[in-house]
Amino acid sequence: MASTKPGQRKLQILQALAAMLEHPKGEKITTAALAAKLSVSEAALYRHFASKAQMFEGLIDFIESSVFGLCNQIVEREEDGVAQAHAMLQMLLSFAANNPGMTRVLIGDALVGEDERLQLRMNQFYDKVELAFKGALRVAVTQGHGREEDVAARASLLVSYVTGRWHRFAKSGFRQHPADSSGLQLSLLLAA
Repeated sequence: MASTKPGQRKLQILQALAAMLEHPKGEKITTAALAAKLSVSEAALYRHFASKAQMFEGLIDFIESSVFGLCNQIVEREEDGVAQAHAMLQMLLSFAANNPGMTRVLIGDALVGEDERLQLRMNQFYDKVELAFKGALRVAVTQGHGREEDVAARASLLVSYVTGRWHRFAKSGFRQHPADSSGLQLSLLLAA
């Protein structure tokens, strides 16, 4: 452990935690199991994180920076509001498929029995995702697609769709890809 830089060790801990979350059985992850996976002591984990909750916060930070960074790129690249919403939906489904362990954080499975502020933080994440959808749908309205009074309901529906796909992916043991059959479903969800 002494040969590893502090920031690098922190990243290794988060990567190991994410990898442990990929096991579909979904057992509660203990710091003892995480330390064993990394071949370090529990005390070594606590030199980098004050608590297990802080480790999960590190994963949530990664999720937020990745997802909202990609949302910003989509908005900058795509002028059409419907295309923005479609690209965001695809990105959210792909993010889960590419990060199965993070999917358990996204749906709250990994946070059961942990500090309640973690689930509150994920609820804020959902609110921000819904806000991003509202922005795209408002752009679509200005382009003649949909009605302003429907924007909030449609954005909520899109978030519900995504979280439902994430749940199905996690509950299938990561066998049912979240984007399976999504092409037609997204077209129906985004139809005027």
